[in-house]
Amino acid sequence: MSWFLFLRVVVISLFLGGMIVYQLSARLAVDHPTLDILFALVGLSYLQAIVSALLLTRVRRLTTFTQVQIVWDLLFVTALIYLSGGQDSIFSFLYILIIIGSAFLMARRDAFVVASAASILYGSLLDLQYFGYLPELGGLHFPAQGDGRQIFFALFVNVVAFFLTAFLAGTLSERLRLSQQALVRREIDYEELENLNRAILANIGSGLLMVNRQGRIRSFNAAGTRITGYRLEEVYDRDVRQVFPALDVFTGEIKPVTRGECLLTAKNGNRHTIGYDAAYLRDRSGAILGLLVTFQDLSHVKEMEARLQRADRLAAVGRLASGMAHEIRNPLASISGSVQLLMETEGLSEPDRRLMSIVVREADRLSGLLTDFLHYARPGNPLKEKVDVAQLFDELADLLMADERFCDIEIDGQYPRPCFFELDVKQMRQVLWNLSVNASEAMERHGRLTFLADSEKSLIAIEDTGPGIPQDIRQKIFDPFFTTKDSGTGLGLATVHAVVESHGGEVLALEGKAGGARFEIHLPQRTGHEAKL
Repeated sequence: MSWFLFLRVVVISLFLGGMIVYQLSARLAVDHPTLDILFALVGLSYLQAIVSALLLTRVRRLTTFTQVQIVWDLLFVTALIYLSGGQDSIFSFLYILIIIGSAFLMARRDAFVVASAASILYGSLLDLQYFGYLPELGGLHFPAQGDGRQIFFALFVNVVAFFLTAFLAGTLSERLRLSQQALVRREIDYEELENLNRAILANIGSGLLMVNRQGRIRSFNAAGTRITGYRLEEVYDRDVRQVFPALDVFTGEIKPVTRGECLLTAKNGNRHTIGYDAAYLRDRSGAILGLLVTFQDLSHVKEMEARLQRADRLAAVGRLASGMAHEIRNPLASISGSVQLLMETEGLSEPDRRLMSIVVREADRLSGLLTDFLHYARPGNPLKEKVDVAQLFDELADLLMADERFCDIEIDGQYPRPCFFELDVKQMRQVLWNLSVNASEAMERHGRLTFLADSEKSLIAIEDTGPGIPQDIRQKIFDPFFTTKDSGTGLGLATVHAVVESHGGEVLALEGKAGGARFEIHLPQRTGHEAKL
């Protein structure tokens, strides 16, 4: 509406101001009534425009306000035509401007109403002038009564022009209005789509990385930050080879990748197995803008695969052990018994007796190895009961202090009393014993051994002050027959893993606070109902 008021002032200034300049240039007397009327019209129009502009900011019913403005314009133009000569006035075309303005400010049918009103006002003015009923103000003289056919023709032409203008302007304004509505809907759709894209980028679980044709990183989402530890501000416009050298997506030029996999180093130094795909990013014309790289952290998937493989190996070993146990133990028992009988023979030389004792000792060692192997392969279903792990640790500490391998080792207990867990006490005692013996051997029988437990977190841990476990073998230490000791069987930690898994838990090999090894046993947490029981 404001633009309409502004254009009205411009039109009035141009035409009325031009008319005043023309009258003055024609050397019309300054005190001539025509100039007074023109000055009065200009002043009145400016005053109405100022009042309308002030009311525009406060008006509530804009439609009524617009209708009032249109009525004012119709009356103003009619008065201007009357004062400028009636049928000989050159200002009849201003009706057309009013009709065009109404078509853009109001509905299409309202433009026809305004055209009808303009036709009635203009026709009435010409009829009154023709029949001599139009009063002449002082100083104003209308031309002599003209031909009726000329007046009718002038009226016909103007009325046709009024309605044709209403039709064309109404049609154009309706199309413009529909186009604006469609544009608004499209803008709303674009805004919703942009918000949706932002929500997807912020909440999607996969990392998204956009690389331009020069290999520069241009976008990086929140999931990528969670996986790598790098923020967008830290990687923006940097060479992708510098930040993520393992991603094979740029070698002088960008290239798509399907089902790629690499070992990516995060900001904190941790290494993650990453699966990624890279596809061309194109604009509407099909031109390549860069690469869109999607990547996921596959570390947990690899861990699950390793667990499944370990479980498969355990199942295969279990089937093999159950079938071979008797086939191995029976001959061993026969060999050991036979050799022991031979050792009791009189007149046996000392070298032969020494060799026979070696046979008996090695047979017993093989029998013990087979027993450990069976414990690993078939740990058995745990018979869970409510056990105070604090008391279990106390008993274990007493046993360890009686063992010469722990005579120079300080044992520290950090656990509340009581500290109850649901577990198989015999199997867990064996697990803690194996971990403690390994810790003693790793510390070379000198250092500190710490027992920890937290029933609320379902956590049991053993930590030592030894050299720790190298990162490159942490995933292998629970495999059967893997050992770094000269005399080890490689079944101690494998048995620990099998027992903890049979409890539905998880055992982790971590780095301790003092730099040594820390083994954490995470058992399933009890539900609220089970805790009350």
